[in-house]
Amino acid sequence: MLTCLPSLSRIFGYAMLLLGIASIGFASDLHVGASTIDITPARPVPLDGQMHTRISEKAETPIFVTALALESREGDRVLDQAIMVSCDLVAIRQGVIEMVREKAKNKIPGFDLNKLLLNATHTHTAPVTMKGERYRLLGSDVMKPEEYTDFLADRIVEAAVQSWGRRKPCKAGWGQGQAVIAQNRRATYADGTAKMYGATNVPEFRGIEGYEDHNLNVLFFWDLNDKLIATAVNVPCPSQEVEGLKVIHADFWDPVRRQLRERHGKELHILAWTGAGGDQVPRPMYDKAADERMRRLRGLTRLEEVARRVVRGWEEAYEGARLEPVTGAVFEHQVEKIDLPWRKVTQKELADAQAGVAQYKDDAKEQWKYLWNQGVVDRYEAEKAGTSGTFKMELHTLRLGDVAIATNEFELFTDYGVQMKARSPAVQTFLIQLTGSGGYLPTPRAVAGGSYSAIIQSSRVGPEGGQVLVERTVEGLNRLWEKK
Repeated sequence: MLTCLPSLSRIFGYAMLLLGIASIGFASDLHVGASTIDITPARPVPLDGQMHTRISEKAETPIFVTALALESREGDRVLDQAIMVSCDLVAIRQGVIEMVREKAKNKIPGFDLNKLLLNATHTHTAPVTMKGERYRLLGSDVMKPEEYTDFLADRIVEAAVQSWGRRKPCKAGWGQGQAVIAQNRRATYADGTAKMYGATNVPEFRGIEGYEDHNLNVLFFWDLNDKLIATAVNVPCPSQEVEGLKVIHADFWDPVRRQLRERHGKELHILAWTGAGGDQVPRPMYDKAADERMRRLRGLTRLEEVARRVVRGWEEAYEGARLEPVTGAVFEHQVEKIDLPWRKVTQKELADAQAGVAQYKDDAKEQWKYLWNQGVVDRYEAEKAGTSGTFKMELHTLRLGDVAIATNEFELFTDYGVQMKARSPAVQTFLIQLTGSGGYLPTPRAVAGGSYSAIIQSSRVGPEGGQVLVERTVEGLNRLWEKK
């Protein structure tokens, strides 16, 4: 009789689990659709992500947008919805989401376009999508940023429309693996300063500035015949392995996609979600010789090594998630505009920016740096005149069963993401950065250390606004869990 107790206990546990799931979600059905569209330009383009003009010489890999449509229903009644589009871009520049929503009007019947959101993978080998004089174009064959942005918006709308039209009843799953991708790129020194990509093999070096998040969060979506149709992979690190090239390249997401499709079906749609990783990079700051040796022994490039780790972590997550698919998960999606305080310009920062303006103003090759510094001067003048207002950000918070998803428009330093995850009411929390183009959002210790990514030129919102963002995000997630 005693030998039966573990089995009875297990059965009782499963029954309670099913009752719990039924109480929160089996009344609704989740409908899912997905689409992947090529956004590779057919002509040379200026490349985004550097302070100088680079013109693409070829497409080393294709680049894509991938759309995921989610809708929960109770009978014929729609409960909530979302279309989430990941883009192989450095950022979602100002005006792009507005252009997409305008072009999508009347093309997605029954869908609230405010619940359409975009995110960038932060590849530095994708086209420029901003207007202005920061990038001087060479040659009449070069595709202007405005021309590419219009093409991009049409492609995003096409992907959104396709994903919405493909909605069908599906099962969802979620899992977590581990992958050492994110590695903090800010070195600290004995004098209290810090430097992005600073030397670590010098006597003054004291350590790496911040935390590194090696958890790999993954969502899975199967149709009712158990075919895997889509997955969202949340890596807390930007895709910056091949950032300096003069080619179109999706960075490590290209080999990740190819390997996952080889293993799990060529029609698998893969959303690339970058987590809080404004101070991270997929390259080591020390132990570089050991890293290089192990790659040589495996016969892998650095790009292939990063992809190997992502895929291995994905497979770990999949092993668990496929044991517990959910057909009736709660799905809710909140959208709100939040106000974040601008980072205030100090007198020293103003003086440094004014010096930069004077240095680069008349140099045609350095218009990026001139405008970079002039922006700080303009902000100071607005502060002085009392007209600076606040940084307005669109915040999306979503619940899918035990999973929370929250967005932000920044290159968000990892410590803020850790706060959000630690305080989240969810079993598993996905953070998606760069749903806009808010610049770096550094921590107090990063601001104290200085250097690119933490100085005022790199940052519109500072630590004060970062903490407001944390609080508002956690509040939004808690609201989703307070509802029955």
